[in-house]
Amino acid sequence: MTDFRSDTVTQPTAAMKAAMLAAPLGDDVFQDDPTVNELQRYAAELLGFEAALFAPSGTQTNLIALMAHCQRGDEAIVGQQWHTYRWEGGGMAVLGSIQPQPIEHQPDGTLALEHIRAAVKPDDPHFARTKLIVMENTTGGKVLPLTYMNSVAALAKELKLNCHIDGARLMNAAVALATADGSDPIQKARQLCAGFDSVSLCLSKGLGAPVGSLLLGSFAFIQQARRLRKMLGGGMRQAGVLAAAGLYALQHHIERLAEDHQHAQQLAEGLQRIAIEHPLLKGKLELVSVHTNILFTDIALDVAEPLLAYLSEQGIKLTSSNYNKADQHYKRVRWVTHLDISAKDIQHALLAVQKFNV
Repeated sequence: MTDFRSDTVTQPTAAMKAAMLAAPLGDDVFQDDPTVNELQRYAAELLGFEAALFAPSGTQTNLIALMAHCQRGDEAIVGQQWHTYRWEGGGMAVLGSIQPQPIEHQPDGTLALEHIRAAVKPDDPHFARTKLIVMENTTGGKVLPLTYMNSVAALAKELKLNCHIDGARLMNAAVALATADGSDPIQKARQLCAGFDSVSLCLSKGLGAPVGSLLLGSFAFIQQARRLRKMLGGGMRQAGVLAAAGLYALQHHIERLAEDHQHAQQLAEGLQRIAIEHPLLKGKLELVSVHTNILFTDIALDVAEPLLAYLSEQGIKLTSSNYNKADQHYKRVRWVTHLDISAKDIQHALLAVQKFNV
């Protein structure tokens, strides 16, 4: 089975499992699980924050951050496609009583600074109180540039707003930027976070841990976040067995993300050749974008459904959704590379697409 559905499908490596088995344990609700404490200390130091909090999921760390920054009736500025707005069950509104103010994206995935500024409400009882700017990096696999992130942080300070990063794939962004200029990915990650009040970091995506996410911020912010985590049911007991996997991931799996990016590029190049040469797919398969470890392709409906069924028979798993463009209907197919996708798997997938016939 070659599973391109998401980088959340990764299995723990043998070394990661060994670290989990060897982890010393305590009760994290009492804050005495030594492995959780070490993960939180290590992550905070790694990214330049005072403190960190381990939680079951990125959805929860984002919600905790939103609820810590905002009170009932406050407003958070978000992107139309941000996970915090579109893909996390409406938690900010349903559970946090926070009003989202969505903004349309620019083609590169950013939110225009002038649009953010214009969305901030005046101090008037008719309006929700704008309290927070939320970023997502990467977004749909796209890296938001360092200069842009610095500008958003500076704008937030100018407007006296808090700012949070949904950094589910922050390390993918850092590795991509570091690969481009030959710098250190950890230093790049710290620079991406600089000036932001909080960041969430998923351990269970490209980093390869089975469960977990981190929320990072000041000591006071994390103290408040800990109370909210308990309220939301995120307090775990002998959580060190899971934290050990996250700690191993941060120590061993960051730089290797460059392999996933390379595999995504190889996949994109192969699919582009097939789109030009294949008699059934010519003019019907289009690469939308490939950034970091995520590739999107648009496939005409008349060939998309038989193609996806055929690939499933070949043991290739993908996710797709209907999409309209220029009055034409497509399947937008997402391919995600990760540590369980090898160069051999890329070749297997490309060969399968090449052999597609009806």
